[in-house]
Amino acid sequence: MISLHVNGKKRKVDAAPDTPLLWVLRDNLGITSVKYTCGIAECGVCTVLIDDEAVRSCSIPVADVRKGKIITIEGLPENHPVKIAWIEKQVPQCGYCQSGIMLQTIDFLSRRPNPSAKQVDEALDNVLCRCGSHPRIKKAVQLAAELSRK
Repeated sequence: MISLHVNGKKRKVDAAPDTPLLWVLRDNLGITSVKYTCGIAECGVCTVLIDDEAVRSCSIPVADVRKGKIITIEGLPENHPVKIAWIEKQVPQCGYCQSGIMLQTIDFLSRRPNPSAKQVDEALDNVLCRCGSHPRIKKAVQLAAELSRK
């Protein structure tokens, strides 16, 4: 049994230590907002926060995060600035990638609270959105930055 701290709760899972965190979250804990796409940490769809840092959950063994605090989109309060901005800017089209991009945005804004448009572009350059909502995503990131500063 492996003990994890997920979305503010202690959870025990029966999984091999080398199982990717993605599969433990989805298969053992039923947290399906964390999606599988590439399996090689390239697309960002499986991103979660571990100790407030964006991490690709498809490529990190569950044994490596036993002491970390894992946050998925479900672990954020409804009034989180990123959630508010995503709704305000009506970002999702299909929604498949959104939770990963939102969590990466939280990490990015924690390091760059007043980003330029170029910095937003660079921060989101390594996440994929196949349905083309990047223009709305970029606007939402800027709005989330404004809301976070208030």
